[in-house]
Amino acid sequence: MVYKTQGTCSQLISFELENGKIHNVSFQGGCNGNLKGISALVEGMDAREAISKLEGIKCGFKSTSCPDQLAQALKQAL
Repeated sequence: MVYKTQGTCSQLISFELENGKIHNVSFQGGCNGNLKGISALVEGMDAREAISKLEGIKCGFKSTSCPDQLAQALKQAL
């Protein structure tokens, strides 16, 4: 799935879901090291668990963040 982000430095998130598990997450744009870290941490994780951990995280004064946008993308994919 490819998800167009809103309100973040990253523009796109791509990932695969297999039997409810997250695989191959990559972000286009944003803070490269941090986003690689998030991608590694959620690899193989149940999508619902990732949503519960990431949803609602904010970046500075923004109302969302790259982790929150990943949660929104996962919700849409489910």
